[in-house]
Amino acid sequence: MNPLLSKKCAPCEGGVKRMPLKRARRLAAKLPGWSVVAGKALRRRLVMRDFAAAIAFIRAAARTAEAEGHHPDLHLTGYRNLTIELSTHAIGGLSINDFILAAKLDALPRRLPSRRAG
Repeated sequence: MNPLLSKKCAPCEGGVKRMPLKRARRLAAKLPGWSVVAGKALRRRLVMRDFAAAIAFIRAAARTAEAEGHHPDLHLTGYRNLTIELSTHAIGGLSINDFILAAKLDALPRRLPSRRAG
């Protein structure tokens, strides 16, 4: 089990230092599928089974984000291609909150295409 799952996002109104790039990359390596983008964001791309599956995941992600008080940018394109981007906007970069929420989003159920789907 990922130890980040037991943590809670802390309120951030600024005043917190951005996470150093080296640490961000080390933490991202423990979250399969996530990558650090430009040292300022954490990104994951998912291909969902269909539009309904993508929307169901977005709803679950929204509930999780609200519970944590930390909100991702969600981009749905091509009816089933979902990109999740996390960044702590108040500091203009990454904080531990981004990695906590990424781990919690990874734990959500999702319907992905079958291996036979094109």
